[in-house]
Amino acid sequence: MVHVLSSRILLRPSDPERSRAFYGEQLGLAVYREFGTGAERGTVFFAGGGFLEVSGRSETPPAPAVRLWLQVDDVAAAQEELRAKGVEIVRPPVREPWGLVEMWIADPDGTPIVLVEVPADHPMRYRPGI
Repeated sequence: MVHVLSSRILLRPSDPERSRAFYGEQLGLAVYREFGTGAERGTVFFAGGGFLEVSGRSETPPAPAVRLWLQVDDVAAAQEELRAKGVEIVRPPVREPWGLVEMWIADPDGTPIVLVEVPADHPMRYRPGI
């Protein structure tokens, strides 16, 4: 078995500065570290239990199968906050058949981001008898 010490998602945006502004200022992710200099510098953001690295540049859009899944305490509050910061809500919060509340947004390159709220009665949180 591979012993994983750390994990991160690596994004190569078409416009690094625009993506850094989106993840840092609009989404509100805290910066873990930066490296390099100038417009091409890399930025690593805290993303819950992992990291999101925005570095380099890509001339091609991300694969449509790639999605980010970010758990939040309150999706409705996140919706209000993100709208106030000019983030387009692709799909408003919906309680899915599997019990999670999901809202969809996208980063500047179109990478889908699913903001997820786990309700108190969901099996991911609630385990009767324990």
